[in-house]
Amino acid sequence: MRTILILLLLLMAGTANAQELLKGTVYESSGGTRLPDVFVRNINNKQLGLSDKQGNFSIKAETGNTLIFEAPGYVSDTLYLIDMNPKKIRLVTQTIALREVKISSTRKAFDPHKEYPEVYTKSKLYILSPTTWFGKEARRARRLKKFFRREEEERKVDAVFTRAYVGSIVPLKGEDLDDFMLMYRPTYEFIKGNNNVSLAVYINDSYKKFEALPPEKRKPQKLVTPAVN
Repeated sequence: MRTILILLLLLMAGTANAQELLKGTVYESSGGTRLPDVFVRNINNKQLGLSDKQGNFSIKAETGNTLIFEAPGYVSDTLYLIDMNPKKIRLVTQTIALREVKISSTRKAFDPHKEYPEVYTKSKLYILSPTTWFGKEARRARRLKKFFRREEEERKVDAVFTRAYVGSIVPLKGEDLDDFMLMYRPTYEFIKGNNNVSLAVYINDSYKKFEALPPEKRKPQKLVTPAVN
């Protein structure tokens, strides 16, 4: 009887731990600015989260889980949980980290429609259902849906605006090529509405502008990411 009781207590403790909320704040590594709209993904239990306007996040997790933190303009960060204490996450801007990670179009494939269909279900609006307009879960789902759409668009830009392709058109290498690509990265709207010939013309025209700049201006400014409302 005592053994059964101990097993039940252990099972209850494990269940409580699995439902625990991990909390934390995401900062920019260089200046310490709090970052909103950072996508937090628990790859073990498929839970999702977005940091709020103050950079704070919460997500269901337990020790042993692995979390991924992603935001456009920043290098993704991975956290392996060894405890459930509040976390301070610092994301490095791409402009600082490019020398280490380089610009790549080989980001791991991620299809949110398949992995998180509930986000798209909860984000739908129904006229006769107030909870779909004002409910916390519905609002959160709509924010995630916007994030997924933006991420999908960025990956499509990555697929064509590659380091190898740009480097074959302009006579730039190393840091100069990295800076040029960040400064003149095309938008998704441009990529969607143009072909390879138009992209090549755009790169050539952008290179002329780049060369016309004084040397001290040939560095990308801090990337500003629009907030997901």
